[in-house]
Amino acid sequence: MAAKVMKAARCPTDELSLSNCAVVNDKEFDVEKIRHVAVRTGPTDKFIFTLKSHSSVVPGTIAFSLIQRKWASLSLNQEVEVTPYRFDPNTQYLSSVTINVDFLQKKAANQDAFDTDKMAAEFLMQFSNMALTVNQMMVFSFADKKLLQLIVKDQEAADLAVLKGGQSSGKAKKIQTGMCMSNTTIIFDKSPDSPINLTGKSKGKSARQSIINPDWDFQKMGIGGLDKEFSDIFRRAFASRVFPPEVVEALGGKHVKGILLFGPPGTGKTLMARTIGKMLNAREPKIVNGPEVLNKYVGESEANIRKLFADAEEEQRRCGLNSGLHIVIFDEIDAICKQRGSISGSTGVHDTVVNQLLSKIDGVEQLNNILLIGMTNRRDLIDEALLRPGRLEVQMEINLPDESGRRQIFEIYVARMRENGKLAPDVDIDEMSIITKNFSGAEIEGLVRAAQSTAMNRLIKASNKVEVDPEAAEKVMVTKSDFLNALENDIKPAFGHQAEVFESYIQNDIISWGDPVHRVLDDGKLLVEQTKVSEKTPLVSVLLEGPAMSGKTALAARIAESSEFPFIKICSPENMIGFSESAKCQAIKKVFDDAYKSQLSCIVVDDIERLIDYVPIGPRFSNLVLQGLIVLLKKPPPKGRKLLIIGTTSRRDVLEEMEMTNSFNTNIHVSNLSKPEQLINALELLECFSKKEMDSIAKKVEGKKLWIGIKKLLVLIEMARQTDEEVRIPKFLSLLEEEGGLSMS
Repeated sequence: MAAKVMKAARCPTDELSLSNCAVVNDKEFDVEKIRHVAVRTGPTDKFIFTLKSHSSVVPGTIAFSLIQRKWASLSLNQEVEVTPYRFDPNTQYLSSVTINVDFLQKKAANQDAFDTDKMAAEFLMQFSNMALTVNQMMVFSFADKKLLQLIVKDQEAADLAVLKGGQSSGKAKKIQTGMCMSNTTIIFDKSPDSPINLTGKSKGKSARQSIINPDWDFQKMGIGGLDKEFSDIFRRAFASRVFPPEVVEALGGKHVKGILLFGPPGTGKTLMARTIGKMLNAREPKIVNGPEVLNKYVGESEANIRKLFADAEEEQRRCGLNSGLHIVIFDEIDAICKQRGSISGSTGVHDTVVNQLLSKIDGVEQLNNILLIGMTNRRDLIDEALLRPGRLEVQMEINLPDESGRRQIFEIYVARMRENGKLAPDVDIDEMSIITKNFSGAEIEGLVRAAQSTAMNRLIKASNKVEVDPEAAEKVMVTKSDFLNALENDIKPAFGHQAEVFESYIQNDIISWGDPVHRVLDDGKLLVEQTKVSEKTPLVSVLLEGPAMSGKTALAARIAESSEFPFIKICSPENMIGFSESAKCQAIKKVFDDAYKSQLSCIVVDDIERLIDYVPIGPRFSNLVLQGLIVLLKKPPPKGRKLLIIGTTSRRDVLEEMEMTNSFNTNIHVSNLSKPEQLINALELLECFSKKEMDSIAKKVEGKKLWIGIKKLLVLIEMARQTDEEVRIPKFLSLLEEEGGLSMS
């Protein structure tokens, strides 16, 4: 095909600009046959472009993006000579390309890490079969980050025998222009003076200095919801290890030697530690369970600690700064590293083990080639000397996953089912991640297993003998109903909502017999909303006070339940019968500590006077429990967490004398039924008497004095209903009068 003379024009859309192709009108070239063109801009200047067509380009023009015009020194409306171009498959198919990277706009520069492995994969997706020339300038849109400017620095042509799967004896040859293939190796380097932060294997020379294994993947290793934690650990613990040892020595810097992972059970601490070991280009980590270190023979426990570090000591003596990294993973580290002197009457073994470990991590002869990773559910038990900088310096709380984290964890555990077509289309992972609030990673795994067992159970024939449907393997399908069934009956989160417990407190529902009840519920809603929304009051507390049997606990339970907070728990004296003072304090503290692990929490502290063992004879009470409660009621939750506390008491006067009411932000009075109309409203809502009986009761109580709690009223109603119909109303009124709730005079 003969050369065409065309005029240079602007690219019609941003999307076409990002393609880095020259764009012509549909009628100019058949881009299915002519994939590339040579554009001659002068007697000696020729540039190779990959071609695209678009109807919005004016016929007779060829459109270039700004960066393409800059590279080819083109001006708008400049006439150019356009000729079809074909690559020689034997000499111009690229085996590797080295590209300089920088931000397209300098003001958009930031320190975000750009994973070159992902960039290389994305580059090949966008630009396979594209013409590339040394010094060519391109625009690259990577993920949701800023636009990047690429400049082709160097490229080598592939040997055809290699591409066909044969063996090549010759070396790859550097060429000026070639075509990028789907298997071309892409290497990214920082442009001179660029602030861009490149990571990963496809990073040029600096990749050889990295200790991070480039082949790991969170999803493949079964890790989900811990991206931020991994990022923070890399920043603190591994940044210095990426540099050559000479650079670190010149700075006078030291590597981080210890990481402590702590948090609730089942959140992935042990899994994360194992993954860190796999991610590093280091020898296989030594994994030790804390209790395994201890030995019945004198001195053996300390010797076990020394053995863990023997290889690292020997290699450091031989290799010095060039020694490789030795990783020791301690599971349940609190078993051997308790506070020294805290175990009374012991032989002192725990203390000497702690001393030995301290000296090995950061003693007189310092080891610079070790990384100790400890895991525990009880950080508070660990000796404080072990937690100082230089030892377990990086302390990372592995908390309950948020919604995004739960989604990642679900994706990991259903991936195999999805690949094999065993996951029903009605299973919505986004929905499951929303309704599994406060589930740990282990609990989500258990939920998936329970759903699978429910699905398999459907295909088991229940007859005289247990049989499996012969076609079960093809029929088994895990559906949404299986997940919901598992959620309802099998798996409950340890830090979740105690639905059954709260239902037991609201067996008869809330009877809205009048304005006093509406006021309590409305004020409760306001406090719930305040807890959710307000940034100034992360701790909100309210005391529901009123006469005994007035329904305070039921109202508190309803307010808590309707809040829909992921963590709702009741702290009740009925769960602490027979506890000593210190045991009761620990039980109350544990409820609060568990609440601090959730983003939004609600605690109902029920029957406070019973919790503190108050009796009016004396009077006597537990000062230890009282002081502990006062401290916990005032203690704000950790940053980023919010807590609503609802207390109930029948003896406000006693709590005032103990100066406990000041610990609550506000008080709400819960009233008894005090008017005949309120009694009639309650009876109508309960639907316990016929209309004729109701009329009779209304006449009898009209104008009378009334004072009775709703809980007491329910008991009296049920007693009266057990009698014969003709004596039911007199009996009910008699019971009301006897209990002091009704004055007939």
